[in-house]
Amino acid sequence: MNRTFARIVLGLGLSAALLGAAPAVMAQTTTTPPASDAPATAAQPATPAPPDGISMGVPDGLPDQASAAVNQIYLAAQFDDWEQRCVKTADGSDPCQLYQLVKDTTGNPVAEITIFILPPGGQAVFGASIMAPLETLLTANMRLAVDQAKAKLYPYSYCTTQGCIAKVGFTADELAALKKGKEIVLTVVPAAAPDKVVTASISLKGFSSAYQAIADVAAKPKK
Repeated sequence: MNRTFARIVLGLGLSAALLGAAPAVMAQTTTTPPASDAPATAAQPATPAPPDGISMGVPDGLPDQASAAVNQIYLAAQFDDWEQRCVKTADGSDPCQLYQLVKDTTGNPVAEITIFILPPGGQAVFGASIMAPLETLLTANMRLAVDQAKAKLYPYSYCTTQGCIAKVGFTADELAALKKGKEIVLTVVPAAAPDKVVTASISLKGFSSAYQAIADVAAKPKK
């Protein structure tokens, strides 16, 4: 990964670290037999507290539907490279979206995409929010192409402290192409090197089933 690409990844504020820890050792305890004639109870091995500075970790990832509280986002299902994420509601309607963390060929996170269903009747049948890294050249726009098809340009809508977001709409014909495709090729231009481009692949593995899942949720009658 070149320096320009590294700056873009760091600008997104996403990183990963692998932590190693030595296995814990169960301490064996000994007990003194009771002085009375009552039968002794076998002592249970004691689990020692971890040494100072050692973390035992906490569960990772979103909660499931059963444990999610109202207004909390939870993981409803996994469709290969796509997550179906829903929001817990009091009435059980739970609106859902699709999510994918986009990585480069070395596994570094470079973008995020969230897909949501739009109301019927419009030119776009569904929308997406795609977050590119900070320090992206906004005037160059975001470029998207399905497999080898001709790319389209999309303007950035706004930037946050995490990245710059393009809000994208897809037609019914584009939805059909996505269901048959293998990847969306995402291209951005770094502000520090406007003569360069950074390309990443948004996997379409599992997309067809994932999209149908959120479309079915959106089609349910509102309570």
